[in-house]
Amino acid sequence: MQFVPPAPGTYQLQRIQRAPDALLVDSQSLPRRLASLTRDKVTLLTFFYTYCTDAWGCPFARQLMSGLRDELLARPQAAGRVRFVSISFDPTHDTPEALRLHAGQLQADRRLPWEFLTTRSMRELLPLLDDLGQDVRVEYDDGGRPTRTINHMLKLFLIDRDGVVREIYALDYLHPAAMLNDIETLLLEERQATGRGR
Repeated sequence: MQFVPPAPGTYQLQRIQRAPDALLVDSQSLPRRLASLTRDKVTLLTFFYTYCTDAWGCPFARQLMSGLRDELLARPQAAGRVRFVSISFDPTHDTPEALRLHAGQLQADRRLPWEFLTTRSMRELLPLLDDLGQDVRVEYDDGGRPTRTINHMLKLFLIDRDGVVREIYALDYLHPAAMLNDIETLLLEERQATGRGR
């Protein structure tokens, strides 16, 4: 049977945790606070690295998010109220220039901004990964040297406009229709709270 998710607004998403803050660097080499990217809009956040080749890892998340973005851009009620954030696991190789090349045209349409960022060092990245429960492990070769393969569990974090994580999606639960309805549910929640859209 085809999975049919519950309709937006017919259920509630639990408040899991407050999204952490961190000092990031964007694809234009500008410093950004993560807190400024998890407020005032519904945010879908994930971690990635640009040279990932795991078909069910970062490339899959990018394809999924691209499809979600297209769907949201076709919904006027979502325009200007959602953003995507992708943060690199590898600040050494994923420089701002590498992020710009990786993002390509995805950053051009500002109706639904998609930010690509990293940190200045692994030391600054690790507390953020710990705060969000994002496990990461670098593979080593037979000589004990680190390779460029980063093992991680694919996760996407849905964050409401108040900076609270409301859903965490792992690979087994990445169903686009359900994710769209979760985003719509948060947008409806916002409208009800502010009295807009009546």
